[in-house]
Amino acid sequence: MRNKGIKERETFAGKRSGCAAGSQLARLPHDSFYGMNQTELVGMGGEDAVVAKERPWIFGLLVAPSAVVANGIIQGGVLAFLLSQHGIGSGRQSELIFLLGLPTMLYFLWSPITDFLVKRRTWLLIGGVSSGVLMYLAFARGDLTSTSTLVMMFAGACCSQLVISSCGGMMGALRSEKSKRIAGSFYQGGSLGFGAAAVSVLVGLSSRTGQRVLGLVAAGLIALPSLFALFAPEQEEMLGAAFGETMREIWVEFKTTFFRWEALPYTLCMLFPMASGGAVGLLTGVAQKYGVNGDHVAWINGLGGALMMMAGSLAGAKIPARLSAPVVYLSLGVLNAATLGILWLGPMMPGTYYAGVLLYLFTVGTCYAFFTAVVLEFMGDSGKSGSGRYSIINSLGNVPVLYMIRLDGWGGDKWGARGISGVECVVGGVGGALLLAYFLLRKRPANRTIAV
Repeated sequence: MRNKGIKERETFAGKRSGCAAGSQLARLPHDSFYGMNQTELVGMGGEDAVVAKERPWIFGLLVAPSAVVANGIIQGGVLAFLLSQHGIGSGRQSELIFLLGLPTMLYFLWSPITDFLVKRRTWLLIGGVSSGVLMYLAFARGDLTSTSTLVMMFAGACCSQLVISSCGGMMGALRSEKSKRIAGSFYQGGSLGFGAAAVSVLVGLSSRTGQRVLGLVAAGLIALPSLFALFAPEQEEMLGAAFGETMREIWVEFKTTFFRWEALPYTLCMLFPMASGGAVGLLTGVAQKYGVNGDHVAWINGLGGALMMMAGSLAGAKIPARLSAPVVYLSLGVLNAATLGILWLGPMMPGTYYAGVLLYLFTVGTCYAFFTAVVLEFMGDSGKSGSGRYSIINSLGNVPVLYMIRLDGWGGDKWGARGISGVECVVGGVGGALLLAYFLLRKRPANRTIAV
């Protein structure tokens, strides 16, 4: 889907050029490069030249500050481990983690600020450094359950979400469809990889050093990668227009993204249950039923599992950009659900667990990469409000993660070890198949996009 906006032009997708004029592109001033439309860029150097100029792989590094906070410290297990070391029970742990995880669902409320005042990459730097400082102050207080500590951690989590919205706005401003696909793959791969690395480092150091030093290391893992923002692709200046003109353009962008019938199937892609990864944190609880011991669970569902998801995300970059993002995403979602059929219907033995979990985690990673591709296609060009629109759409994608965790848990309570995988296999497979049928049968609109 491509949005109609203030002015229409042909999109880069579908245009392929065999000319070898990449050297012309390299000699262009940077501002000239980003002021050109996609058809002109193709004519000058071809798709590969544009991708090389935009460096989409760097988004795997730009997402690091938020990945350390969300996928490492808060939801990745570091905080739960430290709380357990202080004698805090699992019930209280879950309450605190849920509280500190709220910014990942609510950040659309403040993330639009990254479209204003300074450039998006500057906001990324501000968010990463601020989050690192606040996380250090929280760790340094010692009592992880005190009100002041939780306030600082919550504020740090809010700041880290500025990294997500900034990345979303910058990815939406990439000119090449191939660049966007590669950016989404590396973005998700980096998110998973840096999160897993943070868990390994911080949990490993927790028994060897004090909490103040641990906080200093955590701050470094968050703040230092934010310096990668200095190497982010330079993008056109967003400032300078009169306030009234800017707000008019923002309204047009929101209207052409959300207020049309074509937005409905994309919204359903965000809200339907396929490819949620809801079973990721629940499968460890049934491993023993398959005869898998604790050491193997720690590897398969820990660092090894994170590496499998990261590999799946990066593999998404190899899927041709000419293929429809929703069709690929939904096809992968059906495949992801099918991998759980191994655990649901296979014999209760270790080999079944290993095969089912590893395939499930790999396809979860690939699905996450194409989820980002669907978000970027839904959003269209970044324009003046790309970070805000990206945040709204991406926040919707967290809804099925939460309700599928609850639904999978209900299946486990009702039908035992096979219930978790069985419920997600059926619900995710049916949901993905229904939307896939729509996208395959629909009449494709003309490729259009917002001109910026």
